Amino acid sequence: MIQSMTGYGKSVLHLPSKKVTIEIKSLNSKNLDLNTRIPSYYKEKELSVRKKLASNLVRGKVDFSIYVEMTADETSTTVNNAVVREYIQQLRNVTQAGSSDDIELLKMAVRMPDALKTEREELDEEEWNQIDIHIDEALKEIIQYRKDEAKSLEEDFKVRIANIQLALEEIKKLDGDRIEHVKERLQKALTELKVEIDENRFEQELIYYLEKLDINEEKVRLANHLEYFLEQLATPDSNGKKLGFIIQEIGREINTTGSKANFAPMQKLVIQMKDELEKIKEQILNVL
Repeated sequence: MIQSMTGYGKSVLHLPSKKVTIEIKSLNSKNLDLNTRIPSYYKEKELSVRKKLASNLVRGKVDFSIYVEMTADETSTTVNNAVVREYIQQLRNVTQAGSSDDIELLKMAVRMPDALKTEREELDEEEWNQIDIHIDEALKEIIQYRKDEAKSLEEDFKVRIANIQLALEEIKKLDGDRIEHVKERLQKALTELKVEIDENRFEQELIYYLEKLDINEEKVRLANHLEYFLEQLATPDSNGKKLGFIIQEIGREINTTGSKANFAPMQKLVIQMKDELEKIKEQILNVL
């Protein structure tokens, strides 16, 4: 079963002093392009998070974020009183006596270096274990999103492959008429030249020319590639790269058929097949 590379997963954890929101977004990409936003006090767990995301999501442009919102009254950032007082005193010394405004001086002082101090919060392993469980939940959500997104892609692929198969059947029916059309056209061209021709030599040249226009091998290979695409589409694993390679082979056979067709009704069918194939190519880039 195929998966889309587009997906979204979210999980929210409520702790006694904070709310932790985990978000995972993904878009299509040739390889895994992983970006993480993790608060500094969880940074030591970043490597394990990256490994988990890589093993579960495999490919895509993935943005992973952990947002922390403090819900308790306590805060890890406090005013460095001694430093702020010293700044205010120095600012008073700069200004003229009697003209200083303590409120304005305070506004300036708190902008100075080291006016605020932040105590580094140590990693709580028990807290992280809860967060890790919610990361798993967000991963399950994004994987399910990818599967749901892929269902519509799969149906679209089947419809377009079926359309190409129908066009191929029409081409097979037209192939006999095409050969007769080519023979008649060559015969007419020779007749208009009003020259004597060796019938045996003409037959030999005609056979050689028709062999150049023969598309039997292309028809067989194209039919096989179309069936193989459907087989791979039905496998349990999502294999977007392999499906992309099969589409390339299908394109080659369609192009060769078109270049050899030399018959307007058949070329119209080739154009229809190319149109269906282009629509598949656009969507196959989003398959995992």
